[in-house]
Amino acid sequence: MLRISQIKISIDDSIEKVKEQVLKKLRLSESELLDYRIYKESIDARHRGRIDFIYTVDVAVKNEAKYLDKSRYKQISLTPDLEYNDPKVGIKLMPLRPVVIGFGPAGMFAALLLAQMGYKPIVLERGQAVDERVKAIDAFWTEGKLNPSSNVQFGEGGAGTFSDGKLTARTRDLRSRKVLDEFVKAGAPEDILYIAHPHVGTDLLRGIVKNIRKKIINLGGEVRFEAQMDKFVIKNKSIQAVKLISGEEIKTNHVILAIGHSARDTFSELHEEGVGMTAKPFAVGVRIEHPQEVINKAQYKEFASNPRLGAAEYRLTYKAENGRGVYTFCMCPGGLVVPAASEEGRLVTNGMSEHARDQINANAGLLVQVFPEDFQSDSPLAGVEFQRQLEAKAYELGGATYRAPAQLVGDFLAGKASTKLGEVIPSYSLGVNLTDLHALFPDWISKPLEEALVGLDHKIHGFAQADAVMTGVESRSSSPIRINRDEESLQSLTTKGLYPSGEGAGFAGGIVSAAIDGLKCAESLISEFARPE
Repeated sequence: MLRISQIKISIDDSIEKVKEQVLKKLRLSESELLDYRIYKESIDARHRGRIDFIYTVDVAVKNEAKYLDKSRYKQISLTPDLEYNDPKVGIKLMPLRPVVIGFGPAGMFAALLLAQMGYKPIVLERGQAVDERVKAIDAFWTEGKLNPSSNVQFGEGGAGTFSDGKLTARTRDLRSRKVLDEFVKAGAPEDILYIAHPHVGTDLLRGIVKNIRKKIINLGGEVRFEAQMDKFVIKNKSIQAVKLISGEEIKTNHVILAIGHSARDTFSELHEEGVGMTAKPFAVGVRIEHPQEVINKAQYKEFASNPRLGAAEYRLTYKAENGRGVYTFCMCPGGLVVPAASEEGRLVTNGMSEHARDQINANAGLLVQVFPEDFQSDSPLAGVEFQRQLEAKAYELGGATYRAPAQLVGDFLAGKASTKLGEVIPSYSLGVNLTDLHALFPDWISKPLEEALVGLDHKIHGFAQADAVMTGVESRSSSPIRINRDEESLQSLTTKGLYPSGEGAGFAGGIVSAAIDGLKCAESLISEFARPE
């Protein structure tokens, strides 16, 4: 096929205009166009008073070669091969079935590829299947009854199942196309294959992850919920088995460890067992909420109400005077701030949107960088302890009932506790306790937050509006540890047969990047071993 770039249509044009532009650019009649499909769509809002959609389109025509004449046809090239190629199978026989621990994006896609290649993986997930998980989360969000084993962090689909469902991958890795293709096969809208910032929303993700699980099972895999790892059986620095907290022991020599960034008990157990890990940078902060209408107007100006644009997004960065980066994370247009705790007596927030993104507020994490040297500790788990301390303090500031501590932006900048809300009503379902968030954070976090609020208002007018609401604490944006692995084999440097993967292991930062890392680990295993008989 041929790839045509820079096809521009006005916001007032229907998408059918793309085909007209293709025919015009190639000087074709409609009957001569064999097929076409959109590869990429983006929005160009750089020019005042105008918004355009820019498309890259793949087309099939007869006599392709003549259209590659650059003197006659501009911005046309051959479409690169985006087909995912299965890894070459190794020759050593794998004596026992591989085990995948964790069923978030990394574990899910590792298990899917292993199943597709005939390896019949055993998947262990501490949380519940998605339907039961939804019930447990609803009980927490409405009544404050936390299930520490099945919540926003743990369960089928991982933490991403209860998020905005962003499918953006800031990488050119061709595995990203396989991830999106598998999502579409499992029920995601086809437009995720080409829009610039694809997302599916938590409502669609719940069905998608269930369908991927069914596919793994139909291919001979096994997916076990409420099956939490206790420890590994390690002999001569090699995996021999996985022990569950139930007492069951599963013999295996190959484990893809995709436990997510909140499996703190497992981090501690691995550290005690001598699995090599190091502390890594992460970030903490708040969820900030604005009226979605304010964000729409700031981003789209007079086009803010145009139905083709939907709820506007943003992604912002700021450099504070103390050298720390401040940035927005997991921005949820038309979304909700949700209770996301996974431990009793500790409070965590997260953001979530459904596919329609039709709630009244926009929210995003507003985070400040944290570095291992901040803790003056040699322990790789020092960052975990810092997270826990913040979450315990947030729990107390909220009233020790899973109400969240919150403050208006204007009051935070003025250094005084909030006593009443303005027009922005916080969406956190268990309610908020108005306070002064300076009591939550050390100065080296509070000061950068203050600076960033003012600085980012120059990029998004209204970002620092006085009655915007900040809700604490956002502490689970990424893992504070990295489980060390060999760059080539992707196995643990200290434990043979262990493949640390995904966000929890410190090698990913989102649904697609975690899924890609899961695929990489499965590929590494497959390329060394033939499937067990």
